[in-house]
This record gives sequence, C-alpha cells and structure tokens, in this order.
Amino acid sequence: MKLYIVAALLSQHAVADWQFKSRPDLAPPRLNITIPASSNVEQGYLFVAPFAGFPDTATEQHGPRQAAPYIFRDNGDLIWSGYGYYSIWATNFQAGKWNGEDVLFSFEGDHNPGYGHGHGHTTILDQHYETIRELRAGNHKLTDKHEFHIVSDDTAVIQVYQPVPRDLTPWGASEEQQWIVNAIFQDIELSITSGKLLFEWASLDHVSPDEAILPINPGQAGSGYNSSDAWDYFHINSVDKNGDGDYLLSARDACSVHKVNGTDGSIIWRLDGKRSSFSLGKGVKFCFQHHARFHPGLKAKDDEDDVEIISLYDNSAHGSEDGRNNEVHTAPTSSGKIIKLNTTSWTAELQHGYYPPDNLRSKSQGSTQLLPNGNVLVNWGSSGALTEYDANGTVLFHTYFDSGYLGLGVENYRGFRYNWTGIPNEEPAIVALENKIGTTIYLSWNGDTETKTWRFFDVSRSKKKYLGEAQRTSFETSLHVAGKSVAHVVAEAIDAKGKILRETGSASLQPETLPAKAGATLSCSSPPQ
Repeated sequence: MKLYIVAALLSQHAVADWQFKSRPDLAPPRLNITIPASSNVEQGYLFVAPFAGFPDTATEQHGPRQAAPYIFRDNGDLIWSGYGYYSIWATNFQAGKWNGEDVLFSFEGDHNPGYGHGHGHTTILDQHYETIRELRAGNHKLTDKHEFHIVSDDTAVIQVYQPVPRDLTPWGASEEQQWIVNAIFQDIELSITSGKLLFEWASLDHVSPDEAILPINPGQAGSGYNSSDAWDYFHINSVDKNGDGDYLLSARDACSVHKVNGTDGSIIWRLDGKRSSFSLGKGVKFCFQHHARFHPGLKAKDDEDDVEIISLYDNSAHGSEDGRNNEVHTAPTSSGKIIKLNTTSWTAELQHGYYPPDNLRSKSQGSTQLLPNGNVLVNWGSSGALTEYDANGTVLFHTYFDSGYLGLGVENYRGFRYNWTGIPNEEPAIVALENKIGTTIYLSWNGDTETKTWRFFDVSRSKKKYLGEAQRTSFETSLHVAGKSVAHVVAEAIDAKGKILRETGSASLQPETLPAKAGATLSCSSPPQ
C-alpha cells in the first residue's frame, strides 16, 4: 500500500502537469501561503530560488521538481521561471543595478550539501532575461555560492572557500588531518572588459583557528582529511562594504561578525564570538548567522559617528544540509535582528528582533532584508519559508516555498522583495484548444510584467478578425470562443498606455485531450492558495 501511494504521488508531481496549458514544460513551485499578504506589505515581487533539501530515491522524489530562480507575486502567481535560464544549480537570486540599469543575478554551479559550499560563477541577466556577464573570481579561484553583492556602480564583493594544507595539530587534529579552509572575499570590477580584482582578504592572514566555535573534531565543519573535507573554521557567508571603504563579514562557524579595514585588511572590531569587542545587551547574542549588512540610513539624527547599525539573520542552529551531522542549536528559534553598536562605550543593543510564526529554526541559510517602507523580510533558509513584518514585528505575510508532498524539506538560501520591470525577448506562448463547446485560447509570456490586456485575433483567413480581449491577471490568460472552431489565432500584448508590446506567433487548433494520469491538476489556471 505504501509503495502504491508513493507511486501515485510521483505520477502527479514528478513531471510538468499542465499547470499552464500554454507552457506544459513549466512546473514551478506552488507557494503554500499560510498568512496572505496584508495591504501594507511593501510593493514589489518575491525573488527566491528554492531547491530540494531531501535527496531523490527510487521511490521518493521531493520538490520543487524544477529547482531554479523564480519571481512570484504575493498571491503565489508566477511572474518568471528561471528554469533553463540558469541551467545548473542556482541560488542567491537577486535584482540590482549595474551602471544604472536593472539586472538580475544568481550564482550557478556545483553544490556540496555536506558543508554548504558551492563552486561556480555568478550570471547576470538584463531586463530582457539575456545573459550579459558571467563573473568569476580572480587569482585562479572558484567563486562560492554565498555572496555576490553589488556595492557600487561597477564593483561587487564575492566570496571564495580555498582549501589549504596546514599543521592542524595545535587545534586537536591528528597528523592525517591537514586541510583547512582559508575563507576569502574579493572586491572586483564588474566591467565587461576588465573584471579587475581590487581587493582580496583571507581569514588565515587575520583570524586564528582559535576563534572557531565548531572544532575540527568530530567534523561538524569538516574533518580536514582532504581538500574537499577541509576544516571550515571561519566560513564567511556574507560581505558588505560601507561608504568609508570598510567591509562587514559574517563568519558563521566563528559565530561572529567582523568589521575589516578596507585599506590594510586589519580587523577593526568583532561582534559576538570568542573575542567580541562589544558588551552584548539582551537579545543581541547570535550564532551560526547569515547575511550581515550595514545600515547607515537607520542612524537617528542625534547619533554620533561612533554609532553603527547592522542587520543579520540569526540561525542559532547548525547542521549539514544532507542530514549527515546532528543539529547544534543555541536558541529556541531563528530570527532576524537589527543591532545598534556604539564604538565608544563598546556596547551592542538589540533594536528589533523578528521571530518566526511557526517556531522555525533553520540549521543553514537565511536572510534579513530591510525594505524601503520600513518593513522587514525574513527568509528562513533551510526551513523553506519567508515572512514579511512591519517595523514593529507584526506579521504581514508568510509563505512556504512549495506545498503538499513537494513541500517536504524544501530550502531557499536567501529571499528578497524588489520592484522589477521585465520585458522578455522570447516570444509569448500561445495554444488554441478545441473542446465540445468551442475553442479556448491560452497564452503566457514568461517574465513579462508590463502586459495589462491580451487582444485575440482569428487569422484563419487572409484578413485578421478580432475575437475579443482579456485582462491579464495572472501568469496565464485565456479567452473562450463559444461554439466555434478557430483554426489559427494570434494575440497582441497591450500595456497600460494601449501600446502593442508584442504579437504572438500563429497557433493552430489542437484537440483538448488530457494526458494520462494528469488528474485534477489539469484545471489549475492559477495557483491554489
């Protein structure tokens, strides 16, 4: 009986299921929204790149089936599927500006779930979803998945995990355990013609392995027996840069955040960890954190130059994504935090804490985004969820990144909200299906944000004949032509000002037959809530 149930689930979920009749090849995650968006969420779309945290087996396949970068509306409606645009494992999907132009970027490459490392490059797309840049690390190194952050008009910080051989016996290793990760970040030009390396910092030049919270034995952060299993004593997972040219590093496996001098690389201060420069106020303490960011704009008018505001995502938990190691945790839940630092009194004060609706505690990944209207978006990493709060911590929206069986174990490294204008170069997809009561035309345009109305025409004969129009309210739009078979149809995408954005190709009439074992999912023209 169990095998039968699993087989039934696989038949429903393992392949594209006609969620969209015009794009039967797409099977995006169906967001499980448990707290619908209130009226005061920030404007913009959700940017995520969910993937399966559980490995597939012969009898079980978990979701999402098409792991990729995605853009969604708050109601779960798809804006853009990046499946195929980013052809290998992709994460840290964001929007940004480069030389004044809006761009998308994501890491794509190999993923080592044992220690959360990635090796690959960052791919940048323009508003037409065309690749305009693939950025790799300098000095013959491999870019890691954790950080790509545009910090000026034409520069970005990236991060590298570089295994190196060392004598590790002073930190409890055997003579066979000789590999340690040198955690590196680079500040690099984005120029198409240059890609010049501007600054490079390496942890072993400035931070002793004494500061590691996770020891080399029993191997929670790597056992050091070979370069692929190197002891990751520091584990940089975020880098930011301020207007003074100094950097902010999150060192997950040292449970600390470091401010680094942008000229000589020296450490200006440490927050938390074994050698904190600050006395920590109530609620400040964190561990195994992610996504530390400067926020100079949050300083009050009466704050002196010795005050700095930062945000971070406090996991308070650690464990390998493949379940190979047991979870270590330091607090009941994970949280997003905004922290005020005073470098005269050397005190750290928790300004705001944002705690999960469902007592989530993520053993890896996560992000905290401060939004333009004062709201805060917290992505719960390996717990596969995202929450938006107002400034006071009231939950305005909460979702998981897939639903039903496919929602089990789904993960998402970082999650963001951005305004975005997408004008795809690819053609809209259109299909005309004949049924007993007439013809129904379905169409979609992956990544389009500008179409307000679709206008339909019969082109079966030499003259173009108007059939009707439909407001575009979701990813896929349809028009039913009652009692008539329309042999060939086209449609025009119309924007808010009445301008024709694109005309589709001609679609020939096809019979509306149901694929075997498709079940009830065939009728879903918009995502379930």
